[in-house]
Amino acid sequence: MQMEKTFIDDFKYQLKYGGNTIKLIFLNVTIFLLISILEVFGRLMGLDAQLEINKILSAVFTLQTDTSQLISHPWGIFTSIFAHFSFWHLAMNMLFLYFSGKMFESIFDKSRMWGTYIIGGITGSLFEVIAHYIFPVMQGKSAVIVGASGSIMAIFAAMAFHRPRLKVQLFGIFPVPLIALAGFFILTDVLALGLNDGTAHFAHLGGVVIGMVSVQNLYGKRNIISIFSNFVNRINQFLRNINSSNSKLKVKKGWATRGKDFKTDEEYNNEKKNRQDKIDLILDKISKSGYDSLTKTEKAFLFDQSKNG
Repeated sequence: MQMEKTFIDDFKYQLKYGGNTIKLIFLNVTIFLLISILEVFGRLMGLDAQLEINKILSAVFTLQTDTSQLISHPWGIFTSIFAHFSFWHLAMNMLFLYFSGKMFESIFDKSRMWGTYIIGGITGSLFEVIAHYIFPVMQGKSAVIVGASGSIMAIFAAMAFHRPRLKVQLFGIFPVPLIALAGFFILTDVLALGLNDGTAHFAHLGGVVIGMVSVQNLYGKRNIISIFSNFVNRINQFLRNINSSNSKLKVKKGWATRGKDFKTDEEYNNEKKNRQDKIDLILDKISKSGYDSLTKTEKAFLFDQSKNG
């Protein structure tokens, strides 16, 4: 007798096999819940506790354009791109991230998702900070920057500028090229610059810039996301080496398997390029003839690429 999957089982499965999009959404939601629970606790404990907790949350999870705050809390450049203080802000961003991220993972190597998200978010935040020092209307006005919008715009822009003719079904009805949709979002942000509407439009545009840059020389060593990924991989390898050095047995095992698992940058990049070329051919076929025109082998390949994070 087959047992039905519980919610927890399905949640674990999605977290493990749902790809980096699901992992990013999970991280954003987890941080939102942490912030919300602490805010509730502060309200229940009284005004003094509420003010203190809000002060701590702001110090940890927000980026402020005020120079003194920026210098004393520089980590906000990173933490703010995963934090939301409003449910609707979170909901709208995660909805956009889900659809953009799933499409991104079907087009690019899965390892690019984290790099594009992080570099896009950080660059977007820096664009917003710099704008407050350049433009007179924004000078002297301290702003609080928070949310994943810049990161998500980087992900969306990367797709739009890499596959501009790829069409999406707007409202499930109207086929619209990705580049046209990206153009609409960019124009909306440009026309809203200088408005006091509570939206970090410069952060969105900073994300767009990274999205555009990230697909230039896609498999080259100087590609901004490749540089970031290689940097992270080197750190991980360094930490693994430190960990393995604590045990002679682990050290010996590591050297014994090195020849089998180790790949040069050229081999790795060639594999990525071949895999990407195959994905592009399949996506072109879907765009022209629909998903049902794919062979079983092509469907299986696309499915494998979508679940490998």
